[in-house]
Amino acid sequence: MMNQILFAGVIGLFLTLVGTPLLIKLLARKGYGQYIRDDGPREHASKRGTPTMGGIAFILATVAAYFLSKVITGKPPTYSGLLVLGLMCGMGLVGFLDDYIKIVKRRSLGLRAKAKMAGQLIVGIAFAVLSLQFSDNRGNTPASTKLSFITDFGWTIGPVLFVVWALFMILAMSNGVNLTDGLDGLATGASVLVFGAYTFIGVWQFQESCANGETLTNPSACYEVRDPLDLAVIASALMGACLGFLWWNTSPAKIFMGDTGSLALGGVLAGLAICSRTELLIALLGGLFVLITMSVVIQVGSFKLTGKRVFRMAPLQHHFELKGWSEVLVVVRFWIIQGICVIVGLGLFYAGWAADK
Repeated sequence: MMNQILFAGVIGLFLTLVGTPLLIKLLARKGYGQYIRDDGPREHASKRGTPTMGGIAFILATVAAYFLSKVITGKPPTYSGLLVLGLMCGMGLVGFLDDYIKIVKRRSLGLRAKAKMAGQLIVGIAFAVLSLQFSDNRGNTPASTKLSFITDFGWTIGPVLFVVWALFMILAMSNGVNLTDGLDGLATGASVLVFGAYTFIGVWQFQESCANGETLTNPSACYEVRDPLDLAVIASALMGACLGFLWWNTSPAKIFMGDTGSLALGGVLAGLAICSRTELLIALLGGLFVLITMSVVIQVGSFKLTGKRVFRMAPLQHHFELKGWSEVLVVVRFWIIQGICVIVGLGLFYAGWAADK
């Protein structure tokens, strides 16, 4: 069973290592280069024209890695896996349209705000509604109408509020990754760490699933998650695919993920959290994305209320650039912050299981 996870990760890594340079050549030949803000750090001017929409590489690699791992091991796809992949591809499609309009139509703002939001809402609602269907023989659906931290707790919010809650998570994580994707390799490397965490969580939940009955080491703390192993397979495929993409995306980046990649990564992170019953834990596991999003909220709120800015520039990574930190220094230190968030998040996840012994 665990072979699926290994195969998915290795295939995802291989496909992006080999496939990304081919995508770079294709995008460069078509002239699909990155638009750079004039009010950003001056050092970013050299990035203008770098191929973007690189998210295509790891989206396709992840989907291919998932299904190839199924073919190799002879295991069928699950509803949870297909829904999470569908959420990733749907959000990626919205991002692709945004990128395409920016580059090909030469319109710097891409999709109109209402059109972009409408696309995200359609994809998010479809995922949320479908995730409450397809119950297994234990009655578990891919998602639950109960709120969750390290597992479901007692508050049931009902299907309507669940859809609203799922939409909030999807939009929040998508925008969080999108805001983080401002420096070479920053969002990609941070995502690798979170997907590594979800690979571990999926394996642990599979081993300690309530469906395993008498083989459990701690029956009082088992997990009612529909397809935990398949969620680990997807997380592993994403970890490998993003790691391979990072080879080309790290400074100096040969390609950017664009909104195609950032919206897809944010969507799949929310999907993994919802289907693994770790909805509130994602705020800690993805702590860097939350921190950077909050810096924008604080900056905008402060300027509107007082007319003053808290940071030299938002999102937060650009504040430190304008303070004189090199791009690589900011990226590595932010990766360290993300690593600490993952360690603390996994520590709480394990502590919640151990506390019920």
